[in-house]
Amino acid sequence: MLIILKLLGSIALLIYGMKVMSEALQKMAGPQLRHMLGAMTTNRFTGVATGALVTVAVQSSAATTVMTVSFVNAALLTLSQAISIIMGANIGTTMSAWIMSAGFSFNVMDVVWPVFLVGIILIQTGKHRYVGDFLFGLSFLLFALGMLKQTGTEMDLANNPAVMNFFSSFSTNYGTILLFLLIGSVLTALVQSSAALMAITMVLCSTGAISIYQGIALVMGENIGTTVTANLAALSANVQARRTALAHLVFNVFGVIWVLILFFPFVTFVCSLVGLDPSAETQSPVQLSFALAAFHSAFNVINTAVLIWFIPQIEKLVCFLIQPSKEEREDSFSLKYIRGGIMKTPEISLLQAQKEISMFGQHMQQMIGLVKELAQTTEADAFGKLFERIRKYEDFSDQMENEIGRYLEEVGQAHLSDDSKAKLSGMLRQIGELESIGDSGFNLGRILQRKQDNKIEFSESQTKGIIEMYNLVDAAMTRMNQILDGRKEDFDIGLSSSYEQSINELRGNLKQQNIQDLDNQVYTYDNGTVFMDLVNEYEKVGDYVLNVAEARLGL
Repeated sequence: MLIILKLLGSIALLIYGMKVMSEALQKMAGPQLRHMLGAMTTNRFTGVATGALVTVAVQSSAATTVMTVSFVNAALLTLSQAISIIMGANIGTTMSAWIMSAGFSFNVMDVVWPVFLVGIILIQTGKHRYVGDFLFGLSFLLFALGMLKQTGTEMDLANNPAVMNFFSSFSTNYGTILLFLLIGSVLTALVQSSAALMAITMVLCSTGAISIYQGIALVMGENIGTTVTANLAALSANVQARRTALAHLVFNVFGVIWVLILFFPFVTFVCSLVGLDPSAETQSPVQLSFALAAFHSAFNVINTAVLIWFIPQIEKLVCFLIQPSKEEREDSFSLKYIRGGIMKTPEISLLQAQKEISMFGQHMQQMIGLVKELAQTTEADAFGKLFERIRKYEDFSDQMENEIGRYLEEVGQAHLSDDSKAKLSGMLRQIGELESIGDSGFNLGRILQRKQDNKIEFSESQTKGIIEMYNLVDAAMTRMNQILDGRKEDFDIGLSSSYEQSINELRGNLKQQNIQDLDNQVYTYDNGTVFMDLVNEYEKVGDYVLNVAEARLGL
């Protein structure tokens, strides 16, 4: 019982050490890490390299994968970019296996205590706190490896008849390989740490409890089980994020399938790389641990080398398997024309940016349309769902402004003509005003939520006034989007100015009518306040819409 508790405690320390290391490294990297992923280009090779480097840096493929899923959810990465990053993350995570195998090759306790001491000093002094946290986590990881190695020796499984009879009952055939693959998948999914299962596998192999074939089958299962983390993270995310998580599963399942087909020759090849004979009766514990690490690396490197050429096909497959709902199709936010990478010419880049701004304008009109729908909704659950969609639009308006603005900033660093400089300046003004429309749209939603919470009912004249105001704003936005999507030479500001003037006049009339109705006690003061808040916010939207049109026309 004591040995079992020591084994479980060592595994817990290992998981804790990996977690502390990962969190400390992510804090040290900070915004640079997020920017490194967010600034990815469509180059699949760069994506793989980035995923591998980030995972090596944070020592957690789960952290990289979950971060990638969240970026796809925020429309900061495309699905194809995310797939390449996840491929790289699978390569980067093999570094953990090499660290563990090294831990089995020498007495790690010799370095644990000095690392503990340095880490605690850095934490207590406050200087380089994150470095101290990293060393603290590393010392726990090394200590756990040492305890696992010691516990494995104490267990002496090779001389335990009951254990050896149990494992020897499994002959080395495909049935056994599939069984151990399933066990590895389930245990990794339950523990949520492929590193912990890798350590256990190394202990079992190095003590002679299981063969190298069974150990490698467990490692294959760990590769499938670890995809559960990303899929769990994507459950509440949008359709693209769920597709990203599924692509991770597809990648690893494909790898497992081809390795199963070539299992015995492939294992022999991997073992030969570390000088191990898999059929020998006596084998070195150190070589066994290095063979498992070598298999883990070879599996992911070769799998990536094969599948990197089929990223478009994987993208099509996951898109076919996960179809968006009606609401997700309507709320589809992503940069469709800006794709990063090396820009061909500033003029083409500005054209791409203008197309993106046109999409931005259409999204904002959809958002204001949702506000109208919200005003007509009384049922609590439906109201809450609509309000959350409006909130999501506001979040994405901020993100679209940031992404387009960052792209335009990069374009501005090139040598531009005076005409291109003027266009770029106008585009920056357009996205700023469009983002303000998003803010006003959310403000309208919050005013309607206040109306709902306070159970305020508008009079017939108030409802009619709000509908008239919306119709004018919607017409102005339709004109704005025509200007954004067309050639500016084909338009003038006359119609847009006329709409804005009509909105101002209607606001004045509704304000005057509101004062009269309050004097006549047609409705309460709270009712009138909510009503005028809506009217004034719609009038602000009209101002922003005119500003966008003027910026596009260079006025």
